[in-house]
Amino acid sequence: MGSARSDASDAADDSSLTPFKILVAGGFGVGKTTLVGSISEIRPLRTEEALTQVSVGVDDMSGVGDKTTTTVAMDFGRITMGKRLALYLFGTPGQHRFWFMWDDLAYGALGAVVMADTRRLADCFPSVDYFERRGLPFVVAINVFDGAPQHDPEDVRIALDLDSHVPTLLCDARERSSVKQVLITLVEYVLTAEAAEGQTAVPVSAHLDAPPAEPAAEGL
Repeated sequence: MGSARSDASDAADDSSLTPFKILVAGGFGVGKTTLVGSISEIRPLRTEEALTQVSVGVDDMSGVGDKTTTTVAMDFGRITMGKRLALYLFGTPGQHRFWFMWDDLAYGALGAVVMADTRRLADCFPSVDYFERRGLPFVVAINVFDGAPQHDPEDVRIALDLDSHVPTLLCDARERSSVKQVLITLVEYVLTAEAAEGQTAVPVSAHLDAPPAEPAAEGL
């Protein structure tokens, strides 16, 4: 990552920012590491290790192309939203053998992004079920892979049996602007839900209408 993003986080006064912890979940190879890396204004923390023969028969490698690494702990990144919010992104490991870490990663989270690959849609069911059981608000981001069939988000919602109020949208995890829209949608969804439950009197617009602090021109 360039130094501009690293310096951007130093420009904001951390004491004036409200922290907002977000999980990024989904199946193996769905694009979680890419999403965190494309939006983070700091150098993202990655815990990737090379795939070896030991994983054969343990991890489901179907449909992941020539992927050679896997996240074994978490991804971490940060992005400021205007002058009010600091989003801390925690990418969860996708393989079943690392699911024991999810409870620790989910502690204190206010919302989540569930990434979906329409070629392996069933892989995101565990994430959806997990967040529904915890009552944690989430959005579904349908990652647009090259050569993958394109489906209407509403059709994906039906296939996942999601409630009508759960935001479902297309996303290119490689594109910063696309990831930014996913995060804005999640923040709006979480704050609106909290306001409806009487947990906050601060309108969503109060968090989103302020421009990014300079020199964080690349921030949300």
